Parts: sequence; C-alpha cells; structure tokens
Amino acid sequence: MARRVVITGMGIWSCLGTNLETVCESLYKGKSGIIYDPVRKEMGFRSALTAKVEMPNLKGLVPRNQRVYMAEEAQYAYMSTLEALKNAKLDQDYLDNNVVGLLFGNDSTADAVVKSVDKMREYKDTAMCGSGAIFQSMNSTVTMNLACLFKLRGINLTVSGACASGSHAIGLGSILIRDGFEDMIVCGGAQEVNPFSIGSFDGISAFSTREDAPEKASRPFDRDRDGLVPGGGAATVILEEYEHAVKRGAPILAEICGYGFSGNGDHISTPNVAGPSRSLQLALEHAGMGIKDIGYINAHATSTHVGDTQEAKAIYGIFGDSGVPVTSTKGQTGHEMWMAGASEIVYSMLMMKNNFIAGNLNFENPDEDSAKLNIVAKTTEAHFDTFLSNSFGFGGTNSTLIVRNL
Repeated sequence: MARRVVITGMGIWSCLGTNLETVCESLYKGKSGIIYDPVRKEMGFRSALTAKVEMPNLKGLVPRNQRVYMAEEAQYAYMSTLEALKNAKLDQDYLDNNVVGLLFGNDSTADAVVKSVDKMREYKDTAMCGSGAIFQSMNSTVTMNLACLFKLRGINLTVSGACASGSHAIGLGSILIRDGFEDMIVCGGAQEVNPFSIGSFDGISAFSTREDAPEKASRPFDRDRDGLVPGGGAATVILEEYEHAVKRGAPILAEICGYGFSGNGDHISTPNVAGPSRSLQLALEHAGMGIKDIGYINAHATSTHVGDTQEAKAIYGIFGDSGVPVTSTKGQTGHEMWMAGASEIVYSMLMMKNNFIAGNLNFENPDEDSAKLNIVAKTTEAHFDTFLSNSFGFGGTNSTLIVRNL
C-alpha cells in the first residue's frame, strides 16, 4: 500500500521577503519585487528589469572555509533550508542521528563559471581560480553544499529540468517516500539572480522592456504582456512520510496528493498544449481527484505571449467552465526559473493556510484565451483546501503538483 507524503516544514528566500511571515504579507498586499537595474543596462542588456533579492550574510552561520564552496544560489538555499528545518521542528541532532535525503532543483551556476574563466584569462594560471571554484561552478553546487553543511546522508541529487526543476524535485521526492526508499527528504529549488545567469535570455528578447514602470512589467495572462522578468532566490519544503511525521510529533501542514509530468516532444522553446494537458491530467489521476476537488490553481504563466496562451488553453481544456480560481504569482515575483516550482508551492501554501488568494498582479485586460479562465486580479479572501501548481520549462518539460491541506 502506497505511503502518504506530507509537508512538515517550509522556508523561503525571495524578492518578496526572506522569511515566511514577510512573504505572506507581501503576497496579501500585492507587493512587487521587480526593479530597474542600471548595471544591466551598462552591460548592454536590452532589458534592465529584474527581481531584487537580498544577498544573505552567512558570517557566523557558515565557517569561512565552507563559504568558499557556495555559489550564489547555494547561499539562498542554505537560508531557506534553515527556516524550513526550524519550521519542521528539526535540529542538527536529529539530522545527525537519522537518514534524511536531499533533492533540489537547479539548472545553472553561470556567475561562478564566468568568474573562473575571467581569472584564467587574466592570470594565465588556473590556480588563481581558487579552491572553491569547482564546487561553486558545478550544477550540483546546491545539493553538495547543503548535504555537507546539514550532514544529510540520504539521497543527494540535483534535479535539472529547466523552469520545472523545483517542482520535479518535490514530485520525485514524494515518489521516493511513497515507495519506501526514504522517510524524509529536504526538497526545493534555487536560482541565481546575477546578470550573467540570464544574459542569453535577454539576447533572445525574452524579457519585458517596460522599464519605465518595473512593478507593471510582469503581467501574466494580460493581453498587453511583452515578456517575462527574471527573478530568483530559493525555497525549501520538508517532505515526510505521514506515520513517521506523526510519530515524531511533527507539525503536519499538508499532503502531496498528486504529481503529473510530461514532455512536449516538440520545439525546444515554444510550448504546445498537449504536453501541459497530459501533466495536468496525470496529476489529477495520481491524486484520485476530479476537477471539482481543486480549489485554486497557481499557474506557471510567465508573462510571455505564447507560454501564457498555451497554458490557458491547457487549463481550460481540462477544467472547462468549472470556475476554479487561477492566478500566477509571477506578477509579483517575476519568473524565478529553477526555483519557481518550489517557491510557488510555498506561496500557495501560505495562501491556503491564511485563507486568501493573492491577486494576479497587472491582470487588467484578458486576451481571447485568458478570458475563459477565472483569473483573480485582486487579493481575495478565500478558503480552499486543495491546490494545483504548474511548472513548465524549456525543452518541453512539464510538472504539476497537487497539494491538500491537513
């Protein structure tokens, strides 16, 4: 018999705040984390828009000889994981005496690679890269650092699935616990925010150029959207087998009920409708739920013309005229990329636990497809016990999670 998988802790480090309380307040108030960055304009960026994410100060938390191994996103992930462990009532003594796994979504470490290459070119001496360079530049920088810092001895794996990375990490973690391979896994997603990490996106005109009003630039599902805004940070959730959580007296927050996934098998950057539709349908089947069981949908919608259109069609194709509330929190955060699938679980959890739906920021005029959905434009007091969260990525990778309140 399949084991139940629950969430017992959460942590967040984002442009909306660096703890759960602050982020919840920002969601409720419709705060935007988007700014204009003059440094990017000086670097030749077409768009200087970005989410503003505070850089953590790890002095006093992590010894210097260990900090040198941590890339930007690993530092964000350390902070979100600290909060999640505390939220789950887990201390280092517990981690030292029990096997705990680790699955984190991450798909780039551009800043560390660029800095190493610059030093090699300048000094003609590879030793100048420093002892930490290799560990910062590997795609698994988040999991290798977190596993060593928190002494985690279960599965230790980075999930690299483009903008669905964080969601896939949680989904795969739920399967490993469900099938008895692990009792507890630290799951999440992290995204670097530096200019080097997203310069190539700017180069293909993926970003909004609404630079005169940064807070208005990210506008998922809106007719006048003109591209996404990059963001980042880190989010962590503690997944645990239900009976295991009960036995240790853990705070049981919610249950992972469904995980759906698919590949588009199509264009590398242009999404289709069939792939996301399969992901949505599989999640519902895995959860044993129908469309009327879903109380809220946190859409992937990044504020691109094609992406939002195809997702709206997929959601309508599955949910029809059911009227389920839909929003994309990316109106506030921009697109948090590798982190988004995890952070949007945390954002949706905060809404579910506090009985509100954060409005889809900047949704002023629907287009032909978004008009068919019940998109909530302003923060609304609402009670829901189950939500669905979509995450899609380049290469046609799709992930859908369904979470139920407990």
